[in-house]
This record gives sequence, structure tokens and C-alpha cells, in this order.
Amino acid sequence: MTIAIVGGGLAAATAVTELRDQGYDGEVVLFAAEKHLPYERPPLSKDFLLGKKDLDAATVHDAGWYREHDVRLQLGTRVTALDRAAHTLATDAGTQRYDKLLLATGSTPRRFALADEVTDPLYLRTMEDSIRLKEQLRPGIRVVIVGAGWIGLEVAAAAREAGSEVTVFEAAELPLVRVLGPEIARAFADLHRHHGVDLRLSSNVEASDLKDAELVVVGVGAAPATELAEAAGLEVDNGVLVDATLRTSDPDIYAIGDVANQDHPVLGRRIRVEHWDTAIEQGKVAARNLLGAAEPYQRQPYFFTDQYDLGMEYVGSVGPEGYDRVDIEGDTDVAHGGAFRAYWVADGTVRAAMHANDWDASDAIRESIGTRR
Repeated sequence: MTIAIVGGGLAAATAVTELRDQGYDGEVVLFAAEKHLPYERPPLSKDFLLGKKDLDAATVHDAGWYREHDVRLQLGTRVTALDRAAHTLATDAGTQRYDKLLLATGSTPRRFALADEVTDPLYLRTMEDSIRLKEQLRPGIRVVIVGAGWIGLEVAAAAREAGSEVTVFEAAELPLVRVLGPEIARAFADLHRHHGVDLRLSSNVEASDLKDAELVVVGVGAAPATELAEAAGLEVDNGVLVDATLRTSDPDIYAIGDVANQDHPVLGRRIRVEHWDTAIEQGKVAARNLLGAAEPYQRQPYFFTDQYDLGMEYVGSVGPEGYDRVDIEGDTDVAHGGAFRAYWVADGTVRAAMHANDWDASDAIRESIGTRR
């Protein structure tokens, strides 16, 4: 049996690892559009950008591991078409037949038309993007960041620590408000203002704002890379639709990571998650299912961020229905060293929880999900 994997990120590399760990000794071929060995992306906006680690630390395995485990790497090779009836992939390097296929094509940054028109903006997605950004962050440079999501705020923190002058434009009334709600989002606004960021909320960006900057970084979200799946006739809607076991509408094809929109068996609804933990854990489950298991992926979404001296972990998902209240334990003044735990409660049950600067709480917040308050 030949298992083909399309993608060069953490989800793909984890799936390959799990296949071999499960004792599968058949053919595995991995196609990565980038020329790099498969790597994880959080260091691009965190440790590497802050100068704490080099980019080699982002690589999942060295080249020797793939040779020793008989994994055929096709780096710098783009998959251009999928023929489901013939069980073949068309690539820059020729045609590849598969018995089982795993799509881990990830996502691509959403463009911001005004920035594209008047500047040469940077969209942080690849190693090259991170290298280019790190080279430009220096004392006194005027940096404009469009978007106060996770990427925008992490870049803002790195830029301020490099001594750059930073202005962040955000259309919403608070950073991260769609994810965290106003109760917790205010803490992040205060944190960045405390560190000297000119945070312009409920603001539209004008061309003059961008032209006055020496560096423009755009972080307005990402779109799932579904082109290959859609052209092949797989069911797609805000990602490749997969069932609880991560299987697509084709029984021989699975999808994981940023590109997968899963029918989550615990949450009882579809969800697409663009985070590190999901890439790892879905990669493991999909690998086992490619080998004949029918294991549902049940793990709650998890993400983390590091900004200045703040470290945060979040587990769960509130969902489109929202929440009734947020229970906060501790001090939300993280700009001055505060630490707290927060619980998003709906119908008396914890739907999501997080901690900030409280590392003893990691297990507690995860165990709180689904419990009564």
C-alpha cells in the first residue's frame, strides 16, 4: 500500500512519524511545496522572531530521520491535480499513484488589497517571511501592523522588543475580541499599550498610514488551502469537510490541520482549527485511521501565545452560540505581572478556559471543560 501525504508542515510530519511508530512498513511519499524539510510555524512569530532560537529548531525531523525511516520526500514539489478515480496525483515531478491520501495543505494568509496596492507588505507564513521580518526589525524603524489577531500581536511584541516604533490597526473594538470576548481582550489591549504600542482600535487603515511606514505587516487571518480538494470534487466549505474520523467525502482520502473542517463529535458541530496542537493530534489520529482504525478525533481545541512577559494557554471552544458569563480568578492586569484563570460558561457548563501566567493551571483548565460551575 502507498500512502501519499500532501503538505510540508507539522501535521504532515506528525502523520508520517505516527505511521512508522505504528509499524507501517509500506511506501510513504510526502510532497511539500516549499524546499524546506517539514517544519512547524509557531516559532516564526515567536522564538525565532524574538531571537531565542534559530529556525533549525522549527524543523520536525532532520533529513537523516526520513532516510532511516524510508520516507520519500518530494521537497519543492507542488501537487497540481488529484484524480480520485485513478488514485493519482499530478505534480511538478510527474505522476504519483496512491492507495490512501492525506491532505495537510494548510492555509494561506488573507490579502489586504490596500496594502498590496500602496506598499510591499509582509505576510507572515513561511520561513522566508520570518527571516525577512526579523532582518528589518531594529530600533527606530516605523512598523505598521494591520490586524490585532494572534499573529499581529506577536509581531507587535517582537517589534517592540527590538526597539521598533509600532502602530497596530484593528477594525474591531478590541484585539482578539472575537475569540476572547471583551472581558479578557481588554487585558491584551492594556498589555500592548503598556509596552508602547500605538493601538488604534475600531479603525480603518488609510493609504497614508501605510505609506508613512517603513515596514507593513498584514495579519488579517488565513484561508484554508482547498484548491486541490475542490478541483477534485471533494466536499468543501470553509475547509475540506471531514467526519469525526477526519475522513473526507472520499473514503480513501483524509484531511487534517488548518485545511480540515471537522464534524467534531464532542462539540457537536463543525470546527476548523488553525493551531499547533491540532496539527499534532490530528496527524496522529489520521495516521492510525489510514491504517484501518476508525478512531474519532475528540480533543478540544488548544492554543497558546507568548507576548512580552505574558504566557497564555486556552482550551475549548465557546461556539457560535456564545457564552453567558466569564468567571475570572486572579488579577487580569498582566501588563504589571498579573496572573489569572478565566472560564467561559454557557448554560452553567464550562465551554472554554484559559490561564495567563499561571503555569500550574495547565491541567486544571483542560479538566474544567464540560464541568458545571
